[in-house]
Amino acid sequence: MSEVLKSWAIPKGPSMNPADKRLAVMVVDHPVEYIDFEGIIPEGSYGAGPVVVWDHGTYEPTEAGGAENQIERGKFAFILNGRKLKGAFALARFAKGETGKEWLLMKKKDGYADPSWTVKSELTPRRLKELAVKIPPCETS
Repeated sequence: MSEVLKSWAIPKGPSMNPADKRLAVMVVDHPVEYIDFEGIIPEGSYGAGPVVVWDHGTYEPTEAGGAENQIERGKFAFILNGRKLKGAFALARFAKGETGKEWLLMKKKDGYADPSWTVKSELTPRRLKELAVKIPPCETS
């Protein structure tokens, strides 16, 4: 979106269950060049810890006004076409969030909704060792 990767951290991970509402904290935009970045960001740096590409895909806004305008207004409805995440979702900014960066991520009822779906971690001990040898694409501070 606008030549950057819009990003939200979802501490409990996404859900495919429409009954779940997940905290999604908007974080800094990332350069598009980071789309395939995996590695371990050093302690003391922004975003410290392991980073993996968990899913790949595209999104389509589902409401008029364009994605950027929806985000600015605090409500963003979209369809994900990922390998793991599919179907209709919505992000809604907390009206009284502490920082203004707190949102809720919700799965909408559709043919992809699955109350039994669970997030599976990609960070096995072997995967962590593989990541440890990768070098971040730029200095972090």
